Amino acid sequence: MPRYRRPRGGTVREQGPFTIEIEGLERLTDRIEDLPAEVRQALFKALKESAEAVIAEVKGKVKVDSRNLQGSVKARYENNKLRAEIGWWDQDDGYSIYQEFGTKRMPPNPTLGPALEQERTRINDRVKTEVKKVLP
Repeated sequence: MPRYRRPRGGTVREQGPFTIEIEGLERLTDRIEDLPAEVRQALFKALKESAEAVIAEVKGKVKVDSRNLQGSVKARYENNKLRAEIGWWDQDDGYSIYQEFGTKRMPPNPTLGPALEQERTRINDRVKTEVKKVLP
């Protein structure tokens, strides 16, 4: 039976996944539910465009050895909510945390965090553009 071996390169700095918290999100969610379906669809379209932009940015900057991380970064969307999660969920992608945060012996090579920060400056314009298309 194979035994578990710790990966080389030291230990991971214990940090969780990226979380972006929006103040007043619950109040906003309640107000979004009252919007017409066309506006909610426009908001979801803007969210999806932003998520795809983050994925494209990550794919362009992630360290490429086997192309595994480059090809497996994905977005997950929650039904009926304006929420997207972007990251690596395949079992083979567990080392993505080492790339993002580094170890004692390996410097960090962050890609997801900077891509999220970059998109944060663009999402307002995406939302405005999509909502203007459906409002008279």
